[in-house]
Amino acid sequence: MSDVIQAGRDEPRWSPVVAILSVFALLEVLPHHVYAMPRWVSYAVLVVAIVPMIMVTLATDNAAWLRIERLAIMLLASVYAGNTAAELADMIGIITVHPPETRSVSLLTSSFTIWITNVLTFSLLYWQIDAGGPSRIARGIARRPDWLFPQASTPDVAAPNWRPLYIDYVSLAFNTATAFSPTDVLPLTQRAKALMMLESVISLLTLVLVAARAVNVIP
Repeated sequence: MSDVIQAGRDEPRWSPVVAILSVFALLEVLPHHVYAMPRWVSYAVLVVAIVPMIMVTLATDNAAWLRIERLAIMLLASVYAGNTAAELADMIGIITVHPPETRSVSLLTSSFTIWITNVLTFSLLYWQIDAGGPSRIARGIARRPDWLFPQASTPDVAAPNWRPLYIDYVSLAFNTATAFSPTDVLPLTQRAKALMMLESVISLLTLVLVAARAVNVIP
């Protein structure tokens, strides 16, 4: 997808839809990872999140679908938060109470599922809350930005009419989960800083506490 979209036009939602479907497909093929909730809940949340995105792209008058999309992503984030807390508690229990040698593969795959869904969920949250959301940015009525992208601070090297798209927030979420700190994008608001700290804490617990322990006990 081009880095530039005509001003006033909503960003097509195919990138986040493909990202969500890819992550869920990956989770389905990973063996033996921990499920903290019934699998049908995951499928239901998947449908609830994707349908509004498709309608935003296809519908002529998408104002209502934009509001539904925002609520759906907040729902996905809420379900993810509860699921992550339960999965981390279960895996920490395996490490501290039960012999981890018997479930090393489960620990490793579960830690990876948490990490990848961590990146996906926070990328969607960043995309939806920054400056009031992608629809406000597209229409030139954005609120105060939550993140400062390098293209915005140095417009002379950016493409004409540049604005952040979903892939920019995927990069932000990925860097936060791997570097545990801002890289090229700076948080400007308290909620942006709080979200990035939360994502870093989840990633740190997952990689350092669970994944490292799992690797150590693999035969």
